[in-house]
Amino acid sequence: MDVLIFQFINGFASRWWLLDWLGIFLANYASYFLVLLAVYFLFKEKSRVRRIYFFSLASLSVILSRGIITELIRFFYNRQRPFEVFHLQTLISQDPGGSLPSGHSTAFFALFLTLYYFAKQNNWNLKPVWWSLGIVLVMGIARIFVGVHWPSDILAGAVIGLLSALIIKKILPEPKSSDLATG
Repeated sequence: MDVLIFQFINGFASRWWLLDWLGIFLANYASYFLVLLAVYFLFKEKSRVRRIYFFSLASLSVILSRGIITELIRFFYNRQRPFEVFHLQTLISQDPGGSLPSGHSTAFFALFLTLYYFAKQNNWNLKPVWWSLGIVLVMGIARIFVGVHWPSDILAGAVIGLLSALIIKKILPEPKSSDLATG
């Protein structure tokens, strides 16, 4: 199933220059919308203590998902990327090996969930957060399109990223009301 889905999505690559350009852009840069949204949330928050909490929650979630879990999986299971298996010319440069899980997916799904938590806690408009989820999903499809990931890499990255954010949210204590009054 992984191969069939990959071949279907990647089969559109190198047919139309505009679609290729869009795929390259989405695979490499679109997810940074989340970074901009996170920076916006930091500036929007009035409480210094809450800003520190949000920054810690986001940073630790990304570190756990991308920096620790992803690297441990890749150390013990070095899955070949699709372009290595099928000897494809990719639309973006990518080192071989280390396909599972997608590092982009682990990091940006973790960041998405922290953005969601923070916006929900502050009763902020969730529309930009839901747009960011759409962007992360499209980014994952684009990374399949350009030939650097299998669909299961993206799915595994999503699960790891979301679970990492849940774990960090569970173990990182929320600021107390008394801290917020002074911060």
